[in-house]
Amino acid sequence: MSNVNLPTPVALAGAGLCLLGGYLVGTVAGHGTQSESTAEVQSYDAGSDELCLTGDAVSDDAAAQDGVLCGTWRHDSDAVRPREGDEFAFVSMTSTRSTDDEKATFIFGEVVR
Repeated sequence: MSNVNLPTPVALAGAGLCLLGGYLVGTVAGHGTQSESTAEVQSYDAGSDELCLTGDAVSDDAAAQDGVLCGTWRHDSDAVRPREGDEFAFVSMTSTRSTDDEKATFIFGEVVR
């Protein structure tokens, strides 16, 4: 085996490209990709993880019916369980099953403390 030495400008250009690539990946797939909204918890069923939210942020959601967004809450195992009236920061996703065209809404978020 022999040592391979790169000229300094080539090494610096490679490092710059790595940093630029990391920045672009972080911008496209990072935390701020979808804006988080805040709503009020209307109800929560711990047995089924069915969560219903209400408020101004919910009324803009296409899956909301009569100003209420209901869906399955996806969360970490140690997440604080929401109670009626809690402020809740969330993003939602609605998915359509290809076999029967049934829609399922998933709510990702947490209680704001």
